[in-house]
Amino acid sequence: MTPLYYLDIIGTAAFAISGALVAMNKRLDPFGVFIIAFVTAAGGGTMRDILTGRLPVGWMQDINYMYAIIIATSIAIIFRKKLRFLSRTFFLFDTIGIGIFTIIGTEIGVKAGFHPVISIALGTMTACFGGVTRDILCNDIPIIFRKEIYAIACIVGAITFLVLQEFFENTYIIYIGTTLIVITVRLLAVAFKLSLPTFYSDNR
Repeated sequence: MTPLYYLDIIGTAAFAISGALVAMNKRLDPFGVFIIAFVTAAGGGTMRDILTGRLPVGWMQDINYMYAIIIATSIAIIFRKKLRFLSRTFFLFDTIGIGIFTIIGTEIGVKAGFHPVISIALGTMTACFGGVTRDILCNDIPIIFRKEIYAIACIVGAITFLVLQEFFENTYIIYIGTTLIVITVRLLAVAFKLSLPTFYSDNR
């Protein structure tokens, strides 16, 4: 098992917790919580594997992904009363998830021989698609389509990954550095209230 595999499991668990927190905030029943947690955790990887022809998709070939989702969701449910600041807790786990999934998607693109721009796009989609599915199912406008610095953080992280690969052979340095860049960009954006401009029509 490679470091990338363990990162994938950690990212899956982090996204499952973020999905479970959103579902509980929407007051869904336990089945609904597990469904939202699952699509959040597996959505990005499923789309990535379909686009790159890696079939069957990852979670169908390795039961450890299902275990990670079930355990992470159960932990979120059991300790829900201790997670009093749900929005902050969601932000933490969601940010960890996009950081790790950006790495995985980008590296898979690189190993498949895709152009760097395509690899960056693949990493960004891997990180964001699960959250998009989660928000749509919970009747929210996906974060990626709002003012928040979300996809931009993934793009910056993917570029960082490609750059670090040119200068370092140690995969741990590359993985940790990329994840920290994504997390830092998100934290700075929230701390300083940075956002992208919004566009609207004056027609009514």
